[in-house]
Amino acid sequence: MTYLAPRQGLFAIILLVSFCLQTLLLVISTDQQLSNSRALKGEQMVAQLIDEARLSLENKDRVSLSVIANRYTSEQDVTRILIKDNNDDILVPVGNAPMQQGDTIRQIATNGDAVIGSVALTLKDVSKGEIIAMQWPFVIGTMLLHLLLWLIYGYLARPTKEQINALSRDIQELYRDQYRPVDQRSYDRELERQSTGKSASHTSDSQVATDNTAHAADNEVTNARKFNVHNEVNEYLRTQQNRETGNDTDNLASEGGKSEIADTDGVASQAASHTSKLSATRSVDSVKVQIVFHDEFNMLERLAPAQRLPYLALCTQLLNQAVTELLRQPLLLGVSAMNEAHFEDNGASVVLKADNSHAKVALAGVMLAKLYLMLNKIIHDKHIELSRFALPAKAGVSDDAQSEPMTHLLQSIGKKEQLLILLPNAGLKQISNHVQVHNIMRPTTVYERECAIFDGANDSLIQRLADVRNAVLMIEDEDERHI
Repeated sequence: MTYLAPRQGLFAIILLVSFCLQTLLLVISTDQQLSNSRALKGEQMVAQLIDEARLSLENKDRVSLSVIANRYTSEQDVTRILIKDNNDDILVPVGNAPMQQGDTIRQIATNGDAVIGSVALTLKDVSKGEIIAMQWPFVIGTMLLHLLLWLIYGYLARPTKEQINALSRDIQELYRDQYRPVDQRSYDRELERQSTGKSASHTSDSQVATDNTAHAADNEVTNARKFNVHNEVNEYLRTQQNRETGNDTDNLASEGGKSEIADTDGVASQAASHTSKLSATRSVDSVKVQIVFHDEFNMLERLAPAQRLPYLALCTQLLNQAVTELLRQPLLLGVSAMNEAHFEDNGASVVLKADNSHAKVALAGVMLAKLYLMLNKIIHDKHIELSRFALPAKAGVSDDAQSEPMTHLLQSIGKKEQLLILLPNAGLKQISNHVQVHNIMRPTTVYERECAIFDGANDSLIQRLADVRNAVLMIEDEDERHI
């Protein structure tokens, strides 16, 4: 007789739960990857659409805007494009977003410092059924793997003949000791019946009744023995399985405890290594402004030295003049520059220090970074109009302790014309009355969680920056013409 593996049905339920969890994690991870890629694609499409439609949006040419927008709605992921003017009036609605909802990406269209309108692009959501349909080889392969594991378990976990024989011997010895007194009483009654077989008739009748009673008792004992043997076999198997399950659980618990201790130690050591750099109570005596080129295709490396060196010299002169003009502002009294900036292929940096406790060095760093981005935007647009080489820029402001993490942040998450801020509480307090910031969505590291993105400033600060920008451009205009 072939016996099944112990608790084979329970093992099948565990495998079914494992298969469902793997499929759920696959759907969640795939959906997250698709959402990230579609969001990046949507931002690029919105930026490209604004560049193409800037002239038509300025003139409020609905026909041209509709033709441009229809080209983008031909994309499979795009469901709706909504173009508005600077008064938030709808100029061109294209697509069928009420039928297919999704994520909407909005961006303001500007021409220099003037707002000329806005563009909203809606991307279609990816359904869970489409994800499973795309990943059907993995789903089917996982299901077959779990089925194979169930079959292997059913074959390997069956009790062997030696185990069954040993179990039978143990049960026989157990019940032999348990029911021996009952068998001895039945044997004594049988001897008494044979010795008194020739007695009187009433004695014979009583003896027959006694024999019948004895046989009935023997039959009951035999039946009870058979019934109890089966019950005892089941009980023995259940006890052995519970014992094995308990040992496995203890082993897993001990291994899990060790892994948790190791993970806790690792996290503690990692947290300790970043404590000094992420201290929120650290004072801000100096800040470092880092400016790098947003060069996605490494065009600066491939540029000939005859063109690259004059362009870098122009950027260097522009930045140094911006530092000089900005530090003349009464608001930044007590702030001075510790170095003279020089642009290389990887960008440039300026270190500002506070000469006294009242100097707003953090605000000066943010203003300088934003000022250069404004200047670079104008120079970049002018060079593009003249068919000359130019690159957009991005900037980061941090204190000395976090200058290296800021360099990595600019390389990893920095976007075109974006200003990143990584300062302790003292620095954030200096800029809180003048600048608005927002946090990074879905941070993946500690520094990304602490980093803030420049989101705007009050009117007085914007006016100060505009005045300094105009002063720098008046000085630099002549030098730029000679390059």
